Amino acid sequence: MQLLLDLHPDRYPLEGFRQRQLLEWVFVQGVGTFGAMTNLPAEVRADLAARYTLNPFREIETVRSADGSVKYLFTLLDGRQMEAVYMPYLDRKTICVSTMVGCPAKCAFCATGAMGFGRNLTPGEIVGQVLAVAGGEGLAPRELRNLVFMGMGEPLLNYEHTMQAARILLHPQALGMSKRRVTLSTVGLPKGIRRLAAEDDLGIKLAISLHAPDEATRQRIIPTGHRNSIAEIMAAAREYQAVTGRRVTFEYSMLRGVNDHLWQAEELAELLRGLVSHVNLIPMNPWDGSGFESSTEEEIQAFYDVLAGRGVDVSVRRSRGKDAGAACGQLALKRPGAAPAPA
Repeated sequence: MQLLLDLHPDRYPLEGFRQRQLLEWVFVQGVGTFGAMTNLPAEVRADLAARYTLNPFREIETVRSADGSVKYLFTLLDGRQMEAVYMPYLDRKTICVSTMVGCPAKCAFCATGAMGFGRNLTPGEIVGQVLAVAGGEGLAPRELRNLVFMGMGEPLLNYEHTMQAARILLHPQALGMSKRRVTLSTVGLPKGIRRLAAEDDLGIKLAISLHAPDEATRQRIIPTGHRNSIAEIMAAAREYQAVTGRRVTFEYSMLRGVNDHLWQAEELAELLRGLVSHVNLIPMNPWDGSGFESSTEEEIQAFYDVLAGRGVDVSVRRSRGKDAGAACGQLALKRPGAAPAPA
């Protein structure tokens, strides 16, 4: 039986008015069964139920944070598990979705990387996270207006499925998101970045997890980083900007005594010279067995001051959901009081 959400909205199995009704039920009303689509004829609903499934998940668990964030733990139909995070703010509602079970990038400071790689998610399993979180929070799906591909996995290594999911998110008869509110975060894969730049119909935002301006440090904390040099990543980022006209964001997890030296701030500023960019400094979020600790507030401020003094657009991003294991770098299928699970 096929997952309906894997299909592009233009290829849904009905035509004309009936197709628009089906899309309305799935993406605007957010219903989870064909039987609930009461304005479709009974025989149409029965045929859809015989050929398709709407729900990509066997089970959904939640862990709620004191700051209002919610970690969603999804068990897929094949028994694999992955997570998404809902983050409500005063002016917006944001969801961080996964594109893989686990992650092959193996960033040393990230709990997801320690899990290893399970498998790629399908487009419907990616989009299904949005529908499930909306339902769990009592929201209509289109109330989730901000989305980041920043959960488990490297989106550019699941390229086709991630792009298909993005097109469903942006489709006016599906979730109708604005491309300016959808961000793809990558560890920095030059071929994938250039390929993304060439997607004329998307125009979503790009964030690169750089985490160090020098090769020795980057390869220490991102063991797979040797495959692509910093120079190659920066060249791809400049090409992306030249093609799309978009600002590029750089994510930088602050690891005490590793990548927070002031000379590294100077090198980072030099790397970004001439590029329209923004740097997010992210205090490292703790997890058992990481072997790293976050830079202190004073060390982060000193690093910030160097960048700002060199004209870099920079901010310190405070992660949400730490107490629920939902912050950046903490996603590892971990329930409170339990050990992280393998992918």
